[in-house]
Amino acid sequence: MKTLLRSQDLSCPSCVAKIENALQGLKGVNDAKVHFNTGRIEVEHDPDTAPTAVLVQTVRETGYEAVVAAF
Repeated sequence: MKTLLRSQDLSCPSCVAKIENALQGLKGVNDAKVHFNTGRIEVEHDPDTAPTAVLVQTVRETGYEAVVAAF
């Protein structure tokens, strides 16, 4: 499953790495890409192992806001 999140408070490229590493460290996440300029966070994951709520919470735990967005 592919889920799109948005974060409006990305202020530097290191934010991208921090979020990507946190998401990719979750069991059930196959890939995570953060687009610094747009705040778009694309996550390829198994919804049973890594549900969307866990993805959002993980981003928030890294210190950034995140909301589920539509494609």
